[in-house]
Amino acid sequence: MMRKGTFCFFTASLSITLLSTQALQAQTNTGTGVEALESNTTGINNTATGYRALRFNTTGNFNTAHGAEALRSNTTGFNNTAVGHAALSLNTTGFYNTAMGDSSLVSNTTGYQNTAYGTFSLAYNTTGFFNTAVGVNALVQNTTGQENTSVGFASLVRNSTGSGNTATGRGSMFGNITGSFNTATGMGSMRLNVGGNENSTHGYFSLLNNSTGSQNTSQGAYSMFSNTTGYNNTAQGYQALYSNTTGIFN
Repeated sequence: MMRKGTFCFFTASLSITLLSTQALQAQTNTGTGVEALESNTTGINNTATGYRALRFNTTGNFNTAHGAEALRSNTTGFNNTAVGHAALSLNTTGFYNTAMGDSSLVSNTTGYQNTAYGTFSLAYNTTGFFNTAVGVNALVQNTTGQENTSVGFASLVRNSTGSGNTATGRGSMFGNITGSFNTATGMGSMRLNVGGNENSTHGYFSLLNNSTGSQNTSQGAYSMFSNTTGYNNTAQGYQALYSNTTGIFN
C-alpha cells in the first residue's frame, strides 16, 4: 500500500514537471497583444505581436507574426513569417510562407513555401505553393496555381490555376487565368492573356491582346501587339508582327 508521504512526493514531482514545461514554453514563445498566442500548447519559438496574432496556434513552431490577426488561424503550421494586418490570417497547416503587407496571403490555408510582398499580394491563395508575388495586388486572385513569379503592381492579378508563369512589369499578364508556362517581361506585356500557354515575350505592351495563342515568341515594344489566338509565331523588333491576330507559324 502506498504511503501518504510517497503519494505527496509523486504529486509534488508531477507539479514540478508541469511547471518546468510551462516555464520552458514561456521562455521560448513571445506573445504581445490581446489574445496573442492564446491557444498555444506545446509550440515553441513563436513570436506574436498584435491583436489575436497566432491566436489559435497549438503546436506550430518557429512562427513570427506581427500585426493584428496575423497568422491568427495557424494551428500546426511552422516556419511562417507574417508582417501586416491579417497577413496569413487563415493559414492553418501551411509552412515556410512569408507574407509582408496588409492582407498578403490572407486566405492561404495549407499552401506552402509562398512569398508575398505587398498589400493584397497572393491574397486569395489557398493551397497553391512555390509562388512569389512582389507588388500591390500581385497574384491577388491566385488560388491553387503553383510556381508562379509575379513582380510588379497588378501583375498576374487574375491568375487562379495557371502555373509556371513569370510576369515582370506593371500589369504584365494581368488577365491570365489558366495559362501556364508563360514568360512576360515589360509593362502590360501579355496583359489580356487568358489561357495561352508557353509564350515568351519581352517588351512594352508586347503580345498585349493575346488570349489563347500559344508557343509564340516576341521581342520588342508592341511586338505581336494584336495577336489573339495565333500560335507558333516569332517576332523580333519594334512593332514586329503588330497586326497579326490569328496567323500561325510566322
